[in-house]
Amino acid sequence: MEILSEIADDLKLLGDKTRLAMLSLLKEREWCVCEFVAIFDMSQPAISQHLRKLKSQGFVKESKRGQWVHYSLNIENKPYIQAVLNQMPDSETILSMLNKKQIVASCD
Repeated sequence: MEILSEIADDLKLLGDKTRLAMLSLLKEREWCVCEFVAIFDMSQPAISQHLRKLKSQGFVKESKRGQWVHYSLNIENKPYIQAVLNQMPDSETILSMLNKKQIVASCD
């Protein structure tokens, strides 16, 4: 029963469209917090809060470069999450749905 609770908690995180979109974008490459701020038109603290939740469940890992933190997908041990993400649109489609043609964020 504990495994079902863990899976249910993991899937609850995907119930938020911002977090689901973030994970879908991370399928193809790592992203910087500053890029997500530009993509989602949200404040840096709001983006960081979403990423903190994803990191706490082990969905993402982070690497710090200068003042910015870059995130990458970390779901090798969660095949059910991988299965969900396999059904998600690619980055170009997601960015188009968010009316973002190209992200040019200054992460310097």
